[in-house]
Amino acid sequence: METFKNEQVNSTKIHQKQSNIPQIRFKGFNDAWEQRRLGDIANKFFGGGTPKTSVKKYWDGNLPWIQSSDLVVGRLFDIKPKKYISENGLNNSASKQVPANSIAIVTRVGVGKVGYFPYSYATSQDFISFSNLNIDTLFGTFLCYKTLNGNLNLQGSSIKGITGVTARNFIIKIPQQKYEQFNIGQFMYHADKLITLHQRKCDQLKNIKKSLLEKLFPKNGTLYPELRFKEFTDAWEQRRFGELYKINNERNLIGITVDKTLSVATMKYKKDGNGSAETSVKSYKVLRIGDAGFEGHSNKQFAHGRFVVNTRGIGLMSPRFSSIRPVSMLNPLFTKKLFYLESIFRPILNQSTKLGTMMNELVPEDFFKQVILIPGIEEQNKIGNLFLDIDKFITLHQRKVEKLKKVKASLLEKMFV
Repeated sequence: METFKNEQVNSTKIHQKQSNIPQIRFKGFNDAWEQRRLGDIANKFFGGGTPKTSVKKYWDGNLPWIQSSDLVVGRLFDIKPKKYISENGLNNSASKQVPANSIAIVTRVGVGKVGYFPYSYATSQDFISFSNLNIDTLFGTFLCYKTLNGNLNLQGSSIKGITGVTARNFIIKIPQQKYEQFNIGQFMYHADKLITLHQRKCDQLKNIKKSLLEKLFPKNGTLYPELRFKEFTDAWEQRRFGELYKINNERNLIGITVDKTLSVATMKYKKDGNGSAETSVKSYKVLRIGDAGFEGHSNKQFAHGRFVVNTRGIGLMSPRFSSIRPVSMLNPLFTKKLFYLESIFRPILNQSTKLGTMMNELVPEDFFKQVILIPGIEEQNKIGNLFLDIDKFITLHQRKVEKLKKVKASLLEKMFV
């Protein structure tokens, strides 16, 4: 019996030691990590406050004032403050000046966000800041993020906030050697910077795309776009939609299967269709390359609904949606971007839609009377291919960001205890 008890004790010690060792580790480190409280990583803590917004002299000073909306979950560095407070604002509120190289965690609105600040700052009352750290700063930043979000997941997604005392009492585990902390912090930081790099490139391309959409299409009644490929000088031509399109009522008599059902909003295939039986897809409309479906839901961007051009491939669309088919030579990559421009299509659809039971409905006879500006097919091809290339690069960087985020999440689990 005594032998059995000793074996149990030894087994428990081995398990405890293993649970204090990360799955992935830098070569040369073998010691078990130490169990501590999150509050033990820092010597000083700072809360926050908000100066009265009605007092002008409290604001537009030189001290960055951080609010929860400045932070994004998972983005721990390069945080740009939107507001600054003055010395008057600092002295006449609960806000405190936090030293540079501190870590701020959101404990109230937006709980779960964490940020590292290389500069001195102040925060709203939604934060607690850890300063004068006892551990490597970069390691501590990732440790705070993992600890905070891990505890929130345990407590459930409905949590609205935590107290500073609760956050400081979270149990953590840290390497005994500062150099191991340093290695982990540097490795994770470079992974994080790589994500930021691709996200920044993605955002830059989106801004370029937005600018080109505004400049490559005529506006304000002119027949010429602001920006143009050098070989094109002719005015764009005014055409009625009735000269360019007709109503598409082609039914599925060619045996297209339900897995080729297209979402009108995204023009992506829905492998399970719309939940309709295989026998009912004969009544569905056929969408060919260049056809456009009318998606009638109103939102902030599209007041009267919008046309979405099919550049995916032949497919099916629910018969309750309207569809148009080109009868003139049009590049679908060009019309895909043209139809997306709310500045051009808002007045057109205002004159050619009506409010239906659940969404806006197209009135074809009114729509075909409307006029649009169209360039020659060669210029359409140039514009369409340009945006195709930009979209490919945006997608490439988005995929890299998503892949790197998954790698980062896996590393957080395996390089930390």
